[in-house]
Amino acid sequence: MKPSKKTLALAALAVAAVLLPFVTHSPSHLNLAILVLMAAQLGVAWNLLGGYAGQVSLGHAAFYGLGAYTSTLLLLNFGVNPWLGTLLGGVVAALLSLGFGWSCFRLKGHYFAMATIAVAEIVQIVFTNWEYAGSAVGLTIPMDRQGWATMVFADKAPYYWLALGLLVLTLLATWAVERSHIGYYLRAIKDEPDAARSIGINIARYKQVALSLSAFFTALGGSLYAQKELYIDPGSVLTTALSIKMALVSILGGVGTLFGPVVGSVVLTTIEELTRATFGGTGRGTDTIIYAALIVGIAVFYPSGLIGGFREWRQRRRARAVEAAKVEVAL
Repeated sequence: MKPSKKTLALAALAVAAVLLPFVTHSPSHLNLAILVLMAAQLGVAWNLLGGYAGQVSLGHAAFYGLGAYTSTLLLLNFGVNPWLGTLLGGVVAALLSLGFGWSCFRLKGHYFAMATIAVAEIVQIVFTNWEYAGSAVGLTIPMDRQGWATMVFADKAPYYWLALGLLVLTLLATWAVERSHIGYYLRAIKDEPDAARSIGINIARYKQVALSLSAFFTALGGSLYAQKELYIDPGSVLTTALSIKMALVSILGGVGTLFGPVVGSVVLTTIEELTRATFGGTGRGTDTIIYAALIVGIAVFYPSGLIGGFREWRQRRRARAVEAAKVEVAL
């Protein structure tokens, strides 16, 4: 059986991703690739709730920060291995999501989004004033021991492999959800909640499942950030701007699609880093202006995102080809 063009394209991208660290010798280029992978992973995690369940959360930084703080505090105070700490950070975030969902799923539409912002702000205030967690000063991970066992490295390549592995893991989990009964239920809840309720789907339960999965993988991304940067504080892992970026990555690429957040991450992160390198401190916020304009353009012309726009373009192209073939036959 001949593989499809989509399968061949995915295989080519996978090979390119694996070979990238071997063909680039620029730390800045490799760091950009790491940032793209990390942002894509967060977008895929957010998409489980915002894309498939249709619940737009603007407070996901709470889960991200919990993952970062949990793994870091366990390492600094109890000597817990970062690999185990990362997993425990995901579990803590999933447990918090139970209270998060209980309080916020009672609301709908923009009220839900506003409530998620409020919850995230509360979490940020708690950590900003919590001396045990370093307060506003933050926490620093020592570099006295390096290697895969401690997840601390002097060069960029290992972090690239970690970011790529985490992205693949999150994509596989999303793919499994998408093709399971949970995925079908979530899409039904998003498109026709009343109809879903009428056939016996427990809407609150499945929204909570989507939120818990999303929180778990978002927290894993936060732990990876802590290990990469070796320093965290409330201003870096608990801000509303970070929550908004997670949502923008998915919206730009295409919500409710498996690879939409990956496409959105490539565009947004590249713009962000290019404007930072071009303008430096004098152009702070330029990247936000540019990709906000992109979001407005996508919302107006391609509401289904870049992937949806590409699919529509292909459909129009095929339709024109069919019409042209009919004209030739008629002549």
